[in-house]
Amino acid sequence: MSRSEQVTLESPILRMMVALAITAVLTLMLFLLAGDGFLIWAKALHIIAVIAWMAGMLYLPRLFVYHADAAPGSEMSETFKVMERRLLRAIINPAMIATWVLGLWLAWRMFGLSGGWLHAKLLAVLLLSGIHGYLSAAVRSFATDANVKPARHWRIVNEIPTVLMIVIVILVVVKPF
Repeated sequence: MSRSEQVTLESPILRMMVALAITAVLTLMLFLLAGDGFLIWAKALHIIAVIAWMAGMLYLPRLFVYHADAAPGSEMSETFKVMERRLLRAIINPAMIATWVLGLWLAWRMFGLSGGWLHAKLLAVLLLSGIHGYLSAAVRSFATDANVKPARHWRIVNEIPTVLMIVIVILVVVKPF
């Protein structure tokens, strides 16, 4: 089998499939094993995961703003590569998985997965997950010095998670429909 035919952990599709499988298994385990006493803990852990995910989603594009202006191969560029990779792998990815697992369980347990506000919230979280994927691809692009987007692009992208966060919080707190 040639190198191009091998599926490695560097493959974005394989990483996505592994992340989805982990999320599905954890969600299934939570649905089957968690009792009524876990509800308050699930809420607390969900809020902690959301805060960690949002912190990373707000910080990573800001790193890209500065990285886009650094000369490829420079010491500054190499430092940004390490920071971006560690932020994504150690904080953002695990926090997103925990947010989804706990959030789906809470939506099922507390609301039976029903309610217009909840469906709108899930759509907004799905969009936030899409931005997460876009930022993950950008980390890989910067890692190979292949970024072609200017700092201005990353400044604009930096606002998208904020807007989605505002929408999500309003939907959860106000439950407008």
